[in-house]
Amino acid sequence: MLHRMVGDLMTTAVVSVRRDTGFKHVAEHLAEHDITAVPVVDDQGRPIGVVSEADLLRKQESQTDPGGHLAAAHQRPAERAKAHALTAEELMTSPAVTARPQWSVVEAARTMAHHHVKRLPVVDDAGRLVGIVSRADMLHVFLRRDLPIRQEIMTDVLTRTLGLDPGAVTVQVSDGRVTLTGTVPQESLIPIAVRLSESVDGVVDVTHHLRAETDATAGTPRR
Repeated sequence: MLHRMVGDLMTTAVVSVRRDTGFKHVAEHLAEHDITAVPVVDDQGRPIGVVSEADLLRKQESQTDPGGHLAAAHQRPAERAKAHALTAEELMTSPAVTARPQWSVVEAARTMAHHHVKRLPVVDDAGRLVGIVSRADMLHVFLRRDLPIRQEIMTDVLTRTLGLDPGAVTVQVSDGRVTLTGTVPQESLIPIAVRLSESVDGVVDVTHHLRAETDATAGTPRR
């Protein structure tokens, strides 16, 4: 059972800027390519940070508004510094949180959640930028069709991993919602079958009508 890899989902035509790219040119890159953030790379093409729309907007937030109200006094020093930034290096959030092409979608999603970021620059073994993966890219997993989901659960989960008789459990999938029906050799296999089915890419929900052939504790047929 294999999860789709970051390398399968990432965008490889990555827009990036150098550390000395000016403020207006960074804004132009975002507008021209219709993106919300851009990696900042060093001379070897290794990401050292990311500049987002939010970083650029610090300059607007720091200005006095038309009503004469001053900028928020509670801004942190780093936010105030970005308000006066002139280059990508001064604007960027660093260090860059990166991913590898061989990471699973699960690894990438957990990394995004842990670091509270919406995208990850993807780097090769030398740390050079080779792509970028966003939350929107990873949502493509849920566009997976029902038939390949069903086939993976039947073949990889039930038969290959759990060693079940292919005819013992029926798998139905509708819009990513999986229903397992049938019998398994023992009670303890039921939560395992459900959990493994939930981990298949594209699965939205799993319900089951499974029963055990024998009682897990007494080893006698269920009545």
